[in-house]
Amino acid sequence: MNKKTNVLVFPCGAESALEIHIALKDVMNMRLVGASGREDHGRMVYENYHGGFPNISEPNFIEKLNELIANESIDLILPTHDTVLVFMAKNADKINTKIAVPGLKQAEICRSKKKIYDLFKDFDFCPTVFHSISEVLNYPVYIKLDEGQGSKGAFILHERKQYDELKDPENYVITEFLPGEELTIDCFTDRHGNLQFVGPRIRKRVFDGVCVNSMTVEATDEIKAIGKIVSDQIGIRGSWYFQLKRDSKGRYKLLEASNKIAGNMNVFRGLGVNFPMLMVYDYLDFDVQVFSNDYVLEGERALLSRYIAYFEYDTIYIDFDDTITKNDKVNANVMMFLYHQKTKGRVIKLITKHKSDILQTLDILAIHKGIFDEIIHLKMEEEKYKFIQETERVIFIDNAYGERLAVKKHLNIPVFDVDALPTLIDWKE
Repeated sequence: MNKKTNVLVFPCGAESALEIHIALKDVMNMRLVGASGREDHGRMVYENYHGGFPNISEPNFIEKLNELIANESIDLILPTHDTVLVFMAKNADKINTKIAVPGLKQAEICRSKKKIYDLFKDFDFCPTVFHSISEVLNYPVYIKLDEGQGSKGAFILHERKQYDELKDPENYVITEFLPGEELTIDCFTDRHGNLQFVGPRIRKRVFDGVCVNSMTVEATDEIKAIGKIVSDQIGIRGSWYFQLKRDSKGRYKLLEASNKIAGNMNVFRGLGVNFPMLMVYDYLDFDVQVFSNDYVLEGERALLSRYIAYFEYDTIYIDFDDTITKNDKVNANVMMFLYHQKTKGRVIKLITKHKSDILQTLDILAIHKGIFDEIIHLKMEEEKYKFIQETERVIFIDNAYGERLAVKKHLNIPVFDVDALPTLIDWKE
């Protein structure tokens, strides 16, 4: 691809959309555009962000979507929600660009547990499905929403009374209870129908229906065989995943499948399988070949904070000892901050009371002096605030409380310790 490929991610604040951003933001000749109907985390990471977008249920959604497609020259849409996938597949002829969905039938099957179980009812990896509560003779059984994400709304049903108390039982699916190990299997099926990659991972810990700890495991012949059948029977294309769980006899049973990117596909990205990139190339009709590194990788996820600092600054004064360094070694996080500020065109001035030759120390630590626009080397008794020339659009960074207090008291400019530097990084790059 010689020109920029413009990829729209919608909605762009979902967990999978954040993984897409990380996976594609540094890919050559690829430009990401994010859109969401509500104010969400997407605005913190997508440089080309469109908020306040209509809901897919609103009559002007397609009109606004096509306007966005025209304005941003969108080549491909990556939907990140199953309901959005179904909607876009249903309206593909009205949407003026390609959509990463193989078809309406595939989207509807992956959206509905009832449809997917009906499709695979004659295969031994399909769990026992009870079409009414009266069919259940032995408890516990498992109950989950027909159209739900992850394990939200799902629970173990221990007695009939729990079912009778549901407000909308017709929206649920009842299956046999599967007490064994659960796997999510990340896959890639190319545009020719070839299942090129099958990557199982253990869902070691789940929080609020979302897996927050995954570890890669071996793809056995049984798992590969089930993956091939699921891919062929549904007619899946691109990056997708399915879930298996062992029954009481240790046999794997199918839980669900989804024809979109999963947030925890990041563990296989760490092994060299970039699922979002494969999805884009495949839907642009490029032939790809998947390969990966062969070792176990564990991924741990947690809440991650991003910030918007509502003030402007052009110049940074920063200390050296225990600020740029930590235990006499380079603090890599601070260097990341400095390079980020350098790309923003801000002036960086090193202000230090370093006891040795600062230029020699910079050289020893492999820190190029050119990152600094000025180096101010003070004597121990000198006050730093007296050497800060600017009083507007300037900040001061120092690990020492006393230095920050003096600068704040005399100059009244923003001052920061090292721990606060992430609040000054714009992650939309």
